[in-house]
Amino acid sequence: MLFLDKSMEEVSIKFLGTGNAVPTKLRNHTAILVTIGNENILVDCGEGTQRQFRYANLSPTKITKLLVTHWHGDHILGIPGLLQTLAMSEYSKTLHIYGPKGTNYFMNLMSELFKDFKLNLKVEEITSTAKSFGQLQIESEEMLHDAATNAYAIILKDRVHLDKKKLKKYKLPNSPILKELQNGRNIVFNGKTIKASSITYREKGKKIAIILDTGMTPNAIQIANNADVLICEATFSKEEEAQAKEYRHLTAEQAATIAKKAKVKKLILTHISQRYEHNTKIIEKEAKKIFKNTSVVKDLDEIKV
Repeated sequence: MLFLDKSMEEVSIKFLGTGNAVPTKLRNHTAILVTIGNENILVDCGEGTQRQFRYANLSPTKITKLLVTHWHGDHILGIPGLLQTLAMSEYSKTLHIYGPKGTNYFMNLMSELFKDFKLNLKVEEITSTAKSFGQLQIESEEMLHDAATNAYAIILKDRVHLDKKKLKKYKLPNSPILKELQNGRNIVFNGKTIKASSITYREKGKKIAIILDTGMTPNAIQIANNADVLICEATFSKEEEAQAKEYRHLTAEQAATIAKKAKVKKLILTHISQRYEHNTKIIEKEAKKIFKNTSVVKDLDEIKV
């Protein structure tokens, strides 16, 4: 079970790579690190991700889970090198790897090609699934692309807290009865019924949605629904909408439309084409016309939620 303390109230997102199929001097291939307490969840691992960890002064050995959106090269070519580094660093944890259909096949293929992983890997294919790890939940939805593709939501569930002042008022001991109250069950103490609702309060959880390569699909709105932050690809501008449709990618305007319909709080655009390397204001402006709280992210940027 994932242990939660006060540090869990903050979610950190580090953008290790924000480019698309062709990297540039300023943008590496896609990789996003989401940190929640002791969990370090890497979403995609493009070529060069290991060096990005170094530039960010982070250790890849802290990774606990790898979420693969799809098996296109710019999203996965960093995986073999990363796994070799973990093996040489005597990584002792179980690395959980989740991805769309075909993930088992590709991981087995990698294992055949690179025989020195020597790691405890747990690989699972997921689609339209919710996986719970204590207070952490990972949800996936199938996207519309020319390969099997997932989008993900990383969720810190709501937490129920006990009101310390009321505990003191009722002189309740530190015993299993507190767990009963926290689980929403009323108790009887010293002959009096104490309602859980009168002594507890709920802390709202947090939700990070990550949508990378996809065309427009209702599933994108579903996975992003009510997210605190939506990280979304914006490979094309409005002028290139026909190309976006052909290659099953999103324009900045479409990303903003998803954000608006899903009622998210903040939209971050990533997977930036080299065409906008020196003028990201073009796609940012297009998105802001529809969804004001939009920004374009850069490599090694970090946000707290």
